[in-house]
Amino acid sequence: MPPTAHPPPIDRALRGRLLWYRDDPARAGPAARAYVEDGLLLVGDGRVVAAGPAADLADRLPAGMRAIDHGPHLLVPGFIDAHIHFPQVQVVASHGAALLDWLQRYTFVEEQRFADPAHAAANARFFVDELLRNGTTSAVVFSSVHPGAAEALHAEAHGRSMRLAIGKVMMDRGAPPALLDTAETGYRDAKALIERWHERGRQTSAIAPRFALTSTPEQLAAAGRLAREHPDCLVETHIAENLREIEAVRAAFPEDRDYASVYDRFGLLGPRTLLGHCLHLSADEIALIAERGAVAVFCPTSNGFLGSGLFDWARMREAGVRVAVATDIGGGTSYSMLVTIGEAYKVLHLQGQSLAPDAAFHAITRGNAEALGLADRIGSFEPGLEADVAVLDSRATPAMRHRMEAARTIEEELFVLATMGDDRAVAATYLAGAPAHRR
Repeated sequence: MPPTAHPPPIDRALRGRLLWYRDDPARAGPAARAYVEDGLLLVGDGRVVAAGPAADLADRLPAGMRAIDHGPHLLVPGFIDAHIHFPQVQVVASHGAALLDWLQRYTFVEEQRFADPAHAAANARFFVDELLRNGTTSAVVFSSVHPGAAEALHAEAHGRSMRLAIGKVMMDRGAPPALLDTAETGYRDAKALIERWHERGRQTSAIAPRFALTSTPEQLAAAGRLAREHPDCLVETHIAENLREIEAVRAAFPEDRDYASVYDRFGLLGPRTLLGHCLHLSADEIALIAERGAVAVFCPTSNGFLGSGLFDWARMREAGVRVAVATDIGGGTSYSMLVTIGEAYKVLHLQGQSLAPDAAFHAITRGNAEALGLADRIGSFEPGLEADVAVLDSRATPAMRHRMEAARTIEEELFVLATMGDDRAVAATYLAGAPAHRR
């Protein structure tokens, strides 16, 4: 429903302290933030009808309706995870390996189990439950190579009205035989999933060649063909995460100038492209990514856990590259976007950069929505947007409660949530205005 359309009847109201962003704080400063100390969020047909002071909106409640009171908690738009792996939920916390060894030793072994429909369905339930428990209401997801696994996750999310963009991984080399498709079957299976699920309810599709080392030129060309045929689908892949990986890509694609040029040659770099990691890019690669309008996805817990490197947000911003933030489960170590921005703060601080509380919360709400091309649907409490909500308790643990006794501003509270918060700080989660999790 566009914001100018006639609003639907109000069928639910949430009360609490409201916080959302109308703009990027890096551009607009403090004016980017909307904060209402005693607010009402009015919902109709799964969308925001109005958000503002309770004193101004109370008379719009239908006769007999009472607001669900979440005071004194903070109501923010549901978190958005820009890069996460569904088949890696039992790979998290696998010890002692860098990227390429970690894939062979742990990840590819686990992903083979997703050929089993029952295993995929059980893990889809766990995956969605865990995201909602952490206040994440939308995500861009790598599934496995098996079309049935993507089907199971789509079905689970669709049944709960959760917004996911899911890509069936395309991978025709560099992995065990049980995990390989071909250029043709990868194209065909991905296309069938797009035709069945893209824009069905809140489901969308992504085109997901895993990374250059696991796709032949023929498969990358097939992925590029899919991207041309379905220009409203996201493209998700990985780039420049690990130095050994970069050397291997250089050997596998000697005709290309660099890693980014490989994807560009096959039509996989564009404004709908999400590039996981982007840790070791040359100046030429950064310039090309900026020119194509692609998004660099910052995965701080994964980059630290696998020892891959430090993401340079300032360099990306100065070059005009858009940035998203993500957990990257299962290289990442937490499903929580709060933990993720807390680790992002540390990664940037090590490089003499600062991630302010407003910038962090903008990043995992409206900022990620903008990166995904979904700011007209999610990420804010503007009228007409889908009413996804995370209810945050900044006093969820004894240590947080003790720290909050000395907090004086909303900025201090946000920083407490970012550096001390996790799933315990999520008191409730709403999908399209309906309760989806309550602690």
